[in-house]
Amino acid sequence: MAAAGITVDNSPQIREVDFYTSHEALLLPYEQAMTRTDSTTGEYYAVSGHMLWIGDRTRQPDGAHVEFLRGVKNPIAFKCGPSLPVDDMLKLIDILNPDNEPGRLTLISRMGHDKVAAHLPALIRAVAREGKSVVWSCDPMHGNTHTSTTGYKTRAFDSVYSEVEQFFQIHRAEGSHPGGVHFELTGQDVTECTGGAYKITDENLGDRYHTHCDPRLNASQSLELAFMIADELQKHVKSTKG
Repeated sequence: MAAAGITVDNSPQIREVDFYTSHEALLLPYEQAMTRTDSTTGEYYAVSGHMLWIGDRTRQPDGAHVEFLRGVKNPIAFKCGPSLPVDDMLKLIDILNPDNEPGRLTLISRMGHDKVAAHLPALIRAVAREGKSVVWSCDPMHGNTHTSTTGYKTRAFDSVYSEVEQFFQIHRAEGSHPGGVHFELTGQDVTECTGGAYKITDENLGDRYHTHCDPRLNASQSLELAFMIADELQKHVKSTKG
């Protein structure tokens, strides 16, 4: 926040921001142990986070992960990869949000920069055609993961940037609304994703590769994306007013 010029001194309202947590509901025994019954309504809530999502590999309509999240009242989501057929997406929407409740269900697109243009428009059109109430979000990280020439799991900044940019462009073209973004990032000066203003290369990855799982955007790469998203949001607002 300080890097963006936002501090407590010039923006005291940042002390008052509501903070929400979200994660993939992958380990069902853990999620089950963290589920409680609301004493006032009798409804079930998974209290390990505010919003839980189903991953692209565990979104089978008759699978345990879908069955579990179907039964809790939290806002929920599922990942939409390039292998998701339109009919399966609609079936999942009906299972997870049978009352078509606004705000209940988010669809997280994670196609990859080279696949998003071929697959996302059909999903958006089907949702609009069927009158489904969903929030569209973009995860440009997981569809753009590869192994570098030096053996590190990494993501190219240009690919991440491209998928986000196409996500906004496709929604403008389809007359729908981009509702969120999903990144893995850190304020630290790590070298885990290639590219960006400092042009991190495969050979640089070992300098400060600190992650134990997924490669993260560093502070400068994150700020680049933040400014790009601000520009895209302005374009979207102008297109809806025009």
